[in-house]
Amino acid sequence: MNPFIVKILIDVARKKLEKKQDNTPVTKREIVPLARNYEVEISHAVKEYIYIIIGVFSAGFGLKGFLLPNNFIDGGATGISLLLENITSLNLGILLVIVNLPFIYLASKTIGNKFAIRSIIAITFLALVVHFVDYPTITEDKLLIAVFGGFFLGLGIGMSMRGGSVIDGTEVLAIYLGRKLSLTIGDVLLLINILIFSVGAYVLSIETALYAILTYLAAAKTVDFVVDGVEEYVGVTIVSNKHRELRLMITQKLRRACTIYAGKGGYGKNGNSYDKDIIYTVITRLELAKLQTEIDKIDRNAFIIMGVVKDLKGGMIKKKPLKDQY
Repeated sequence: MNPFIVKILIDVARKKLEKKQDNTPVTKREIVPLARNYEVEISHAVKEYIYIIIGVFSAGFGLKGFLLPNNFIDGGATGISLLLENITSLNLGILLVIVNLPFIYLASKTIGNKFAIRSIIAITFLALVVHFVDYPTITEDKLLIAVFGGFFLGLGIGMSMRGGSVIDGTEVLAIYLGRKLSLTIGDVLLLINILIFSVGAYVLSIETALYAILTYLAAAKTVDFVVDGVEEYVGVTIVSNKHRELRLMITQKLRRACTIYAGKGGYGKNGNSYDKDIIYTVITRLELAKLQTEIDKIDRNAFIIMGVVKDLKGGMIKKKPLKDQY
């Protein structure tokens, strides 16, 4: 970070520490960690708002470049706003804010005030972009409108989510109802969108509703792609008597880090337990076949548990290019 900004952060940290109740002298050992925390918070906030800005302009392009000129709709709060625009005289920008307000209030109660504030900023910014920014109409082909309108809208929603906000509040409602009704978030979103598309079929036409489903699917897949990333990570837990050989294989041959848990076996004659090391590592899905092959070379009877890892940070995930391992 810029040295001038760092100096300002140190001064802010010093002033905050000087307000301590015990009036003890402020030391450098206290100032530096607090200033570093401020630096991390600011750098993360800048990065997150950049994601939100990109997301808003992308969603605006999907709406005004594809969906709006051709009277298409989408799912979620955006779809509700588009439907209301077709049956009222209100502007879409105003409707986006009004429709999302109940969801943002729910977000403040369910997730937190910081998330809710960031989301209302993102939604208001989207409303302004939709109202004031002129995007060119890209195509009149219905299939291209559904696919690429959904793509850019999904890109916008996904980037906003990476920035710690939402521009479509129905996901917040899905989280809330999922907790209350013991349903998955995907099930709740599906029910909400079935209702929206049914109303769309009645108000507009069945054909428009069918294209809207295609738009929603394109948007949903794009959101998954943006939020989860290009590569999907897999967490692998390995239980084997040959744990030493497996550990060396992972760290030396695959060049991946692993964590070793001390465990006891609970299965055997007369319920006898015995000490063993349990290996945990994270790899990309592209490397999974290679890992399974190498495990079978060492121990075909190894007990393996695999699960999708949604997000991760730090560690030695990509020490060596994939092409060099095969």
